[in-house]
Amino acid sequence: MGLPTILARFQQAIARRSRQKRAALFFRHLAPSAEASVLDLGGGRGTHIAAHYPQLRNVWIADSDREALDFAEQRFGFRTVLLDGNENLPVSDKAFDIVFCSSVIEHITGPKQQAVQLFKQESRRFSALAFDYQKRFAQEIRRAGRSYFVQTPYRYFPVEVHSWLPFAGFLPTHWQWRAIRSIGRFWRPMREQPDWALLTEKQMRQLFPDAEVHREKTLFFTKSLIAIRRSEG
Repeated sequence: MGLPTILARFQQAIARRSRQKRAALFFRHLAPSAEASVLDLGGGRGTHIAAHYPQLRNVWIADSDREALDFAEQRFGFRTVLLDGNENLPVSDKAFDIVFCSSVIEHITGPKQQAVQLFKQESRRFSALAFDYQKRFAQEIRRAGRSYFVQTPYRYFPVEVHSWLPFAGFLPTHWQWRAIRSIGRFWRPMREQPDWALLTEKQMRQLFPDAEVHREKTLFFTKSLIAIRRSEG
């Protein structure tokens, strides 16, 4: 068994445990009824929420991938919302009891081609523009839901979760890209086109000032940040 296989299995094991702990946190803090309306923002095919939140019966999946939404509807019976890439969500204010968003906001960094190019070449500009897009996305989450649960990988986890490079989150993005380009031909996770802007706890609190921000721990290190806002009634 080669090192890439060992690392991949280690990654899968960590991810599985994290998702289980995250679901427990969701139900403990938000205590939704089975019929509570939940918008899974960026939920793709719906497999994640179906696997880890099966108690929820009134789930809507919002995504820009029409085929993924068709699968979510046909396979799980979820209702769907097609996103068109516009910064505004096509839903009314407080339309949902809960907005659920898992490992999505770090990819809200602007038009894909532009974001990838800036990531590779202009770290400072990429970070500034990405955070502006993330602010607008966070505002829409806060507008659309009476409560919300937003998870994102922590920037300073010792292993960057997309490339699985050690300490990459501490580097400017153009240096991350140099490492990805150098190692990518040998290690499959490196082949992803980079557009992620990982967040610090301070940034997460700026994006969600009305939420509690929880640190999700793995091996004593913070792996993810989770912003939780409970409805006031």
